[in-house]
Formats: sequence, C-alpha cells, structure tokens
Amino acid sequence: MIDLYTWTTPNGRKVSILLEELGVPYTLKPIDISNDEQFAPEFLKIAPNNRIPAIVDHETGVQLMESGAIMLYLAQKYDRFTVEGDEYWRMMEWLMWQMGGFGPMLGQAHHFLKYNPGKAPYAEERYAKEARRLYKVLNTRLEGRDYVAGDGAGVYTVADMAIWPWAARHDYHQIDLADYPNVRAWYRRIRERPAVARGYHMPKKVQDIPEG
Repeated sequence: MIDLYTWTTPNGRKVSILLEELGVPYTLKPIDISNDEQFAPEFLKIAPNNRIPAIVDHETGVQLMESGAIMLYLAQKYDRFTVEGDEYWRMMEWLMWQMGGFGPMLGQAHHFLKYNPGKAPYAEERYAKEARRLYKVLNTRLEGRDYVAGDGAGVYTVADMAIWPWAARHDYHQIDLADYPNVRAWYRRIRERPAVARGYHMPKKVQDIPEG
C-alpha cells in the first residue's frame, strides 16, 4: 500500500493522476498547506523540504518527496507510462522541462497575475511573457503529435501527466489555449481520461476541471 501525502495543487495532482492511471491501491493523507500542515514534524520526517507531494511505499519501504522523483519511481516500479531506448530520454527531457520551467515559472505567473495583481508590474510582465513563451514551446513540440514523448505521434507517459495539471491552470496564467491549438487538443485529449478526472479531484474537489 502506498500513502500519498498531497493537496489540491498542480504538483500534488501529478501523482494522484498517475496513481489513478495505474489503478493501484493507495491511501490519501491530505496535507492542508493553507493551514501550514506541511510544517508538521511528522510530515517533515517524510518530506524535509516541507512540500507536497510525498509518498511512503509500505511494500518496499521507500519514502520519497519531489513529484518528478515520485513519478519516475512509480513508472519504474509498475513498468507503465514510460518508454524505452532513446525515447526514454525524450520523456525525461520533457519531464525535466516541466520540473525546471513549466512548473516554477507558471507558479510565479499565477502568484503575480492571479493572486497579487497590480502589486508588481515588472514581475507581472516578466512572468506573463515567460508563460506565453513556455506554452509556445509546448505547442511546437505537439505539432503532429498526440503526446510529448514516444515514437511517431507519441505515447502517453509521466511527462504528459506532469505537464498537464499546470496547463489546467491556464486561466491563472492569462493564457487562452485557442492561441495554442496543439496544446489545446492535447489538453482536451488528456482531460477526457477518467483517471485524470479522478486524480485531479484528490484529495478533494475544489472546482470543475477547466475545459480549455
């Protein structure tokens, strides 16, 4: 059994979506970051960086923080939603792109654009511009492809699952997906997966999934 420590954020949703796609049993351990539960001593023993998500795999004894590491661990353990050969590194490339850019930069974008508008015009301009650049990069990658990694049209992997929950906040980033048609088609394709819908609403439903 896997314990998933999570909350209703894009990074948390990455792992709950993957677990739902895998169809393996897991126990939800909500960590309400709005109430600073991530600083509780018990949670810090599992996630010293006081960030969700984190897991404890009671079957193997492994405990992990950092969503990218968790996703790679689960993909390897169950040998699903990954690819082989050179395409493995393409999957890793896009997973690292999300971890290093699409997540952190869009997090800054919605911090300034949605939650603190008018307080820092320079920051708003900077991160809005970077958001548009990143969506354009993803749109280019998805030209003629269904997914970001894999031969041909691509294969649905953990890289897509990592990127998608951040794209689900496109309105926070002041992004109209109609301006990025390849991203829009990819977003809607993944949105229709039942496991994605279930994972998105863990550990609780906050809102409907944006249509895109």
